[in-house]
Amino acid sequence: MSHVVYLTEDAARDLQEIVAHVTERSGANRADRVLNEFTSAFASLAEFPERGVCPRELRAVGLREYREIFFKPYRIIYRALSSRVVVLVIADGRRDMQALLLRRMLQA
Repeated sequence: MSHVVYLTEDAARDLQEIVAHVTERSGANRADRVLNEFTSAFASLAEFPERGVCPRELRAVGLREYREIFFKPYRIIYRALSSRVVVLVIADGRRDMQALLLRRMLQA
């Protein structure tokens, strides 16, 4: 059964900022490749939403209902529900993920 993948407003903004940053630093061709990688990751989540692991930063504070998948250096944090996958964070894993994730999870 295929799930529908939704991006929260924050996640959609994350994606836009990443693509803009890659465009500025490495050009439009590289940004298109990165965007295609994200699109493939979302398609994979639609088919296999349970495939990710619980982010260690959230597991450490007892939040186990969230999962993540990677394509370096990016992390996609999401929650799999009955028929949908809600993407909450798309971030460069080199950031201070503890603060970012806790702030986003408390808003969700």
